[in-house]
Amino acid sequence: MWEKKKYLPIEAAAPPIISRKSVNVPLETGLKVIDSLVPIGHGQRELIIGDTKTGKTSIALDTILNQKNTDTICIYVAIGQKRSSVIRIANLLRKKDCLNFSIIVAATASDTAALQYIAPYSGCTIGEYFMKKGMRVLIVYDDLSKHAVSYRQLSLLLRRPPGREGYPGDVFFLHSRLLERAASLNTNGSITALPIIETIQGDVSAYIPTNVISITDGQIFLDAELFFRGIRPSVSPGLSVSRVGSAAQNKTLKKLAGDLKLELAQYREVEGFTKLGFSLDDATKQLIDRGSLLTRMLVQKRFQPIKIYKQILFLYAGLFGYLDNIPLNHLDFYEENLYKFLDNSYYSLPMKLILPEDLNKDLLNSFLSLYTKWYTGFLTLDLSWEKDPIGSKTIKKEIKKKCHK
Repeated sequence: MWEKKKYLPIEAAAPPIISRKSVNVPLETGLKVIDSLVPIGHGQRELIIGDTKTGKTSIALDTILNQKNTDTICIYVAIGQKRSSVIRIANLLRKKDCLNFSIIVAATASDTAALQYIAPYSGCTIGEYFMKKGMRVLIVYDDLSKHAVSYRQLSLLLRRPPGREGYPGDVFFLHSRLLERAASLNTNGSITALPIIETIQGDVSAYIPTNVISITDGQIFLDAELFFRGIRPSVSPGLSVSRVGSAAQNKTLKKLAGDLKLELAQYREVEGFTKLGFSLDDATKQLIDRGSLLTRMLVQKRFQPIKIYKQILFLYAGLFGYLDNIPLNHLDFYEENLYKFLDNSYYSLPMKLILPEDLNKDLLNSFLSLYTKWYTGFLTLDLSWEKDPIGSKTIKKEIKKKCHK
């Protein structure tokens, strides 16, 4: 048991404007759909909102897992969650060797309303301790809907007059004074807040969701329809927005994200025609095929964050036509073996392909054309994958010759 060496008040004033600086350092989540379409920066407040069981906590946990081997301290605040859920999250972090930089603050459903009320402020105070030392902190509040319910319960017991939906009039101040403490400071310390809000049947116009949306710098909206269609993470590209993160986004990924957003927007416009059974012209059919491919590319398994250079490589392949002849049911296998080939071939190859501030298109095109040709050749010849699952001697020699001059 650790010995307490210092006490801090759980209520503190937010950092003043003069001590803050603009958000300009990316916080990489390891999720393709978020890092490309809804980027987050250190010091930002990005809301995760959606119905129950749509993967809100999974997104937050993926972000924590992706901070492994970085200088970011992660704090997970569980408010009103089942104790078994908190234990499962702790076991996941232990299994992934992430507990050495993670802190869990838990006020579970069996705890009193007063403990659930002070839990997020306690987690924020712990984060401020590290922020003032010049460190970067990520805080997840899971979730603020239950926090508001606990405050409503306390207020009604104190005989405060109820307002809209039974909440007291100062419930907006409850969350604003918490989330305003997230900031990026001149001392290089920062707190990034990921509050979670649960909606009922996608109703974002309810009292608590509208309050928190107006406080935060953007929202990641999870669509239940996308989730049940198997598109996970079920992030809605149309309703999700980041008002700060693009200024802190990886410069190479930012260039690709512009084309990706445009093609997905065009796909959403014409997607409805496919459901009506109309005969489509060639241009519309091409839009739908490309949109289906890009949507499928953004699907990702839980708790398997992907490094940013691998995301760039895969998105580049999709946007520049290297995956057009790959069947959609083979896309996951192509991606998995592409990453394995990168990991098991030449450690310096990714950095030569993708520089921090620019894209080495010549090397990237030569690498992807060789790899895709090799992959489609295996599909065509129906050769055994078990013998050589991540690359043949021929492609390794070609890549070595072209990319290691």
